[in-house]
Amino acid sequence: MQHISIVGLGLIGGSIGLALRRWSAAHDNALHITGYDADMDKQSLAKKNGVVDTTTWSLGDAITNADVVIIATPVGAMQELFTDIGPTLKQGAIVTDTGSTKANVLEWATVLPDHVSFVGGHPMAGKSESLEGADADLFKGATWVVCPGVSASEGAIKNVLGLVAAVEAEAFFADPVEHDSYVAGISHLPMVVAASLVKTATTDQSWRDMRSLASSGFRDTTRLALGSPEMHRDISLTNRKALSRWIDQMVETLEEFRQELGNEDEEVSRQRIHDFFVEAQDQRARAEVAVNRAAEQAPEASSTMKNETVSESMSRMFLGGLGKRGKKEKNKR
Repeated sequence: MQHISIVGLGLIGGSIGLALRRWSAAHDNALHITGYDADMDKQSLAKKNGVVDTTTWSLGDAITNADVVIIATPVGAMQELFTDIGPTLKQGAIVTDTGSTKANVLEWATVLPDHVSFVGGHPMAGKSESLEGADADLFKGATWVVCPGVSASEGAIKNVLGLVAAVEAEAFFADPVEHDSYVAGISHLPMVVAASLVKTATTDQSWRDMRSLASSGFRDTTRLALGSPEMHRDISLTNRKALSRWIDQMVETLEEFRQELGNEDEEVSRQRIHDFFVEAQDQRARAEVAVNRAAEQAPEASSTMKNETVSESMSRMFLGGLGKRGKKEKNKR
């Protein structure tokens, strides 16, 4: 039996626990999953809901025997965590994370002992709920970014790829700086825009009357504002440069649109505003096609994982015959 420790029992940590326990149950209970969270109420709920096999009051006790430690806390807590857990990790342990930014996290992880491999990760999945919304299918067909540390062993990387396969996600190797730039545009900017729209509308003196008219458009556009303020704060502070660049581009786009609203040539203004929405509609439709294609490909990877044999070795246990897949992913990298 291999030991997995999940540090941080929110939506992501809880969903990983449920997914891995389901995988373990299908493979002769090959895993023992320990959960730890500084919030004791979350620990109790995680144990009650079957998210993990056991919980512990001590961070040290949670990781001392762990083969793999999954850090699923807010990004802002990770730097201190790496320093705290380093002396307790056993020889050959693997540490991975689920943080939304990667460059700073990989830099912080260099404080871990030489006998530990760090492989950064970021599952591109989530919702506004916390542990109560944990779902074993949360990562099914989702992209899971993998950013290995410079000293990570090949075996450690393969093990993390196996973990990704076990939760039925799709691994995607990325440079940490490029990752932060990309997610700043497609994940972090929408987060800021949603919060900004809420602040803009609700602080207006007419909001008391406006709110009765707010419907699905406002609700759907501002959903991200319901997310954890601590998480959003940490994401923003650890991705300042990339996020600032995308905000500048957003402001430029809005400014161009505002100028068209004030264009005195009615015919030109009418055509350009129409073109603005047509182009956006076309681009959004293309993006939807890309998402659907990714979803269509996901079951093939899942069935491959389910057909693999279990081994006593950690890497074989997670990967089975996925070793070839791991090499392909490494070549892509």
